[in-house]
Amino acid sequence: MTNTQTTPPEPSLQLPESIEQIVDAARDKKAENVAVLDLRPANAFTDHFVICSGRSRRQVTSISESIEARLKQIGRRPAHIEGVGTDWVLIDCFDCLIHVFTREARDFYALERLWGSAERVEI
Repeated sequence: MTNTQTTPPEPSLQLPESIEQIVDAARDKKAENVAVLDLRPANAFTDHFVICSGRSRRQVTSISESIEARLKQIGRRPAHIEGVGTDWVLIDCFDCLIHVFTREARDFYALERLWGSAERVEI
């Protein structure tokens, strides 16, 4: 008789509630290719990146406004927001940085490759 026992899969990383809310707010505005990178193993300046794309500058602005409104609802206030109305909006919440790109800008800056040592979190 062969041993058919398998090792149970490791539980996926539990995301902070604020990250889950940010992802939900982005998806509410039809953000594409939403990704969460865990930067803690890389000893980076922040814990997580949330990266997503919009099809146009207008959608990028809409996604970033939705995220900002959701943060306000949960009692979080970004330290800084820059790039509104451009191809890349950055929302700094200290423990996470939110990057909302047009598709072209996301391809050009390639943050996922730049931070290749970060763990991509399944959402």
